[in-house]
Amino acid sequence: MDEVNQQSAVSNQIPAEKEQKPHILKSFSKNERKNSFFILISSLIIVGLGILTGWVLSGKSGQGLRSGEQNSVAEISKTENEAGVEDESIFPHEAEGKLIEGGLEAEGTHHLERPGGASQTVYLTSTVIDLQSFVDKKVKVWGQTISGQKTGWLMDVGKIKVIE
Repeated sequence: MDEVNQQSAVSNQIPAEKEQKPHILKSFSKNERKNSFFILISSLIIVGLGILTGWVLSGKSGQGLRSGEQNSVAEISKTENEAGVEDESIFPHEAEGKLIEGGLEAEGTHHLERPGGASQTVYLTSTVIDLQSFVDKKVKVWGQTISGQKTGWLMDVGKIKVIE
């Protein structure tokens, strides 16, 4: 009988343990709610101040140039034998050849024929000047090499000068 009493005592303890388990959901006290609210508001203020600081430090006031500032855009000139940016050092690459209209499969609007065959051709485009008025002339160009998918050498021309 002792064994039966022990088994019943053990079986009586199992439901008692289930009742003593803590709840999965925890109720928060009012102090914890206040702390969470304070952290949320503080975070929003810090993010807002960061955005404001970045905007101020970027120098953008929404009105373009502020009084007293000089425009840093290079001056562009055009004559019969020359066109483009005055300062050649802005554009580090240069090439010479006969300017021909037409690019290669939509890369470039013009190209330079140079000695050495097709492998020496420079395909040209320009965001600064109109190359059309220099077609069929031997020219020297200054520009910035840009990546092309079909061409070996693609250049954005910043200055052009007739040399013959």
